[in-house]
Amino acid sequence: MAIVTTIRRDAVTLPAAELGPDNPLPPLRPLDEMHRIEDRDKDDLPRDMARQIGYEPLRSLLPARVRDGYGRERAPRELDALVIENDRLRATVLPGLGGRVASLFHKPTGRELLYRNPVFQPACFALNGAWFSGGIEWNIGATGHTTLSCSPLHAARVTAPDGGEMLRLWEWERLRDLPFQVDLWLPEGSDFLYVGVRIRNPHDRPVPLYWWSNIAVPEECRVLAPAEEAYHFGYERRLRRVPVPSYDGIDRTYPAHGVHPADYFYEVPDGRRRWIAALDEDGEGLVQTSTDVLRGRKLFVWGTGTGGRRWQRWLTEPGTGGYCEIQAGLARTQLEHVRLEAESDVAWLEAYGPLSAEREGEWPGVVRAAEERLEACLPRERVEDAYAAWRPCADTEPDEVLAVGSGWGALEVLRTGDKLPGTPFEEVTLGDAQVPWLELLRSGSFPEPRRVGPPGETLVAPHWRDMLETAPARPLTEYHLGVAQWHAGDRAQAVRSWERALPLAPSQWPLLRCLAVADQEAGHHERAADRYAEAFDDLCRERRDDGETWTSVTAALGREALDALLAVGRTEDARSVWYRLHPVTRERGRFRLTEARLLLAEGDREAARAVFDDGFEVADLREGAGAIDELWARITDEPLPAHYDFRMRPAM
Repeated sequence: MAIVTTIRRDAVTLPAAELGPDNPLPPLRPLDEMHRIEDRDKDDLPRDMARQIGYEPLRSLLPARVRDGYGRERAPRELDALVIENDRLRATVLPGLGGRVASLFHKPTGRELLYRNPVFQPACFALNGAWFSGGIEWNIGATGHTTLSCSPLHAARVTAPDGGEMLRLWEWERLRDLPFQVDLWLPEGSDFLYVGVRIRNPHDRPVPLYWWSNIAVPEECRVLAPAEEAYHFGYERRLRRVPVPSYDGIDRTYPAHGVHPADYFYEVPDGRRRWIAALDEDGEGLVQTSTDVLRGRKLFVWGTGTGGRRWQRWLTEPGTGGYCEIQAGLARTQLEHVRLEAESDVAWLEAYGPLSAEREGEWPGVVRAAEERLEACLPRERVEDAYAAWRPCADTEPDEVLAVGSGWGALEVLRTGDKLPGTPFEEVTLGDAQVPWLELLRSGSFPEPRRVGPPGETLVAPHWRDMLETAPARPLTEYHLGVAQWHAGDRAQAVRSWERALPLAPSQWPLLRCLAVADQEAGHHERAADRYAEAFDDLCRERRDDGETWTSVTAALGREALDALLAVGRTEDARSVWYRLHPVTRERGRFRLTEARLLLAEGDREAARAVFDDGFEVADLREGAGAIDELWARITDEPLPAHYDFRMRPAM
């Protein structure tokens, strides 16, 4: 007898690192995003692709915060999970971690269809830092991994199109100010998990839109997609068209055949069914397909080189096998953003399930046979019908709340008075971060803090900036206004706002730090160093050493001050900052690396080398960053030790 589809609460226990506090400094500059190309490289691309690559790239991470407080010490920890299952499939979802589908288990064969990471280990891959590997992740916002990678989403039980139960995830994406939802359901007896996605633009202006569904699968596979060509993107930041499956004499559809990390964006012909599959040596694996709106398909590989292998071990547990990613997105490549018109939405349906097909042989025949197997298991027409049946259900109001996300959506709904059927952002979800902005909305005045502390988060959308401009010009208001103006590209006015606030501000270091960033961006590096030194002095006079907040802000400002002072050769001032960091901060890997830089700048090459010999791990090392190998090369001519080798591109 068929088992009725159910949704239940559960927990997943994993060796897990703590996320730690967010960086309290506003991110006036984006983290270095690897997926960029030079303008000259756009000349050889299709016109629509080149246009979308240049369409409103991200200027900053604001209003999001950088998440860099995590480490690499793991201990058993329970993660809240929601499980949706029928008699064929069981999907395990982590609502507190971006709604990640951590597992998709096929009961008849006893097979896990995804790469299921045996640990939870954040690393610096998301647009705002913390990200983790494995499962299916929902990427919305801008080129890169979403800022919601390690954040909670709202979740609820909803009636599915067939009358059963459906799991709804939703949140307000803050980089582009867009509400979105992800609906997951399993029809009775189905071998496929259906996923309906809707993104709404409630604004009176067009908005750049980005979406990729990223699916981690074991890398010992062959990846199939209906394409004869792909756009190859490597970490040398070049985008070029290559044949599929082979170029340079190597079949690149086997992830283990490449040396360096790389993206392959498949050129699926118009009118062809959209799908991608990863099959193991026995021809068993996972297939993902969708309605045609989700146009792009991609393979990401880590490669067999030293750096790629090091990253694999960094993100998971050594000895547990590697992974690659198959992906599906709204555009042909992840370098593009598409246009979502004012007061409109976009929606599509995805399906995930098992596929058994022959993977070896000539490419056209292998792809054709796999597509025929997919059609037999899940006809294209059935996917279209499922989408048509789901679309009216996207507005169905939730029956039971299962998890709670942020209060930012509730704040926006209060501001506009809009109703968003199907995705309620209730006022009860408002938290401390939203309280001052709610007062600005209701009274026209931004509240000054009752006690000294780091400023809260800044909202930067035009409507909030307008409110700040008309609010009484008190120091904290001017601070937030300057951040919003900086985000809008009005840097001169931002500087004026910060400078106006300085004489009356009880805390000067937040303003001095912003002015220091402005000096750096304008090329005034000596003045930036002066302001950073002054800001750190002011913070040290004000800070309290009895809490996580002060420790994290001291670490964040100290790190930036050290970089600025070392950049202009002021080693004595840098050493002064170093001595005033908290002892626990100085022991973190990021600061051990900085200590080696400081020692080298002071002329003590032997002591700098000793820092490397003692060993350290930079928990928040950025994807593609060269800080470790570049410093090593300044210290010694010896080969870089393997445990420090995170290089992701061939030597230039």
